Amino acid sequence: MKGQSVSDPSKKYSKLITVVSILIPVVVAVLFSVRLPNVAPLDFLPPIYASINAFTALILVVAYVAIRKKKIKLHESLMKTAIALSLVFLVMYVAYHMTSDPTPFTGEGMVKYIYYFILISHIILSIGIIPMVLITYVRAISKRFADHKKISVITFPIWLYIAITGVVVYLMIAPYY
Repeated sequence: MKGQSVSDPSKKYSKLITVVSILIPVVVAVLFSVRLPNVAPLDFLPPIYASINAFTALILVVAYVAIRKKKIKLHESLMKTAIALSLVFLVMYVAYHMTSDPTPFTGEGMVKYIYYFILISHIILSIGIIPMVLITYVRAISKRFADHKKISVITFPIWLYIAITGVVVYLMIAPYY
């Protein structure tokens, strides 16, 4: 862009953000079709990664409160932790699905529609949040705080929704494991 210098970090990271934002959902989709032979199902993982989602939601809220109170270093640490937890969640989630058959949701009536609405919105938003988190993070580390704030007011509630609905989806499907 004309107003941006060549040393603008957002330009430096934009291709990487694009690649990562495409690569993660594609790799996850491909790995979902892979079943590791001779590996015991990792049935213990769902409550762990659901707990990680719950903890991520809590950290996001505490990070929001921290930045509102101008505790910038605390906010920064909490956000890095939320990103790390999201990565740990993703690794565990994929590992579980590579070792276990899908669990069908057999609820009926209105609860079935609620479950699928939450699940589908959770999945779609979890794909879209990848570039949003990365862009928000790059703007922060680039000290472009006005731009960071503009996108973070969108990123935060979506990421929080994803973390909370991850727990809700787990709680709704847990009886069918």
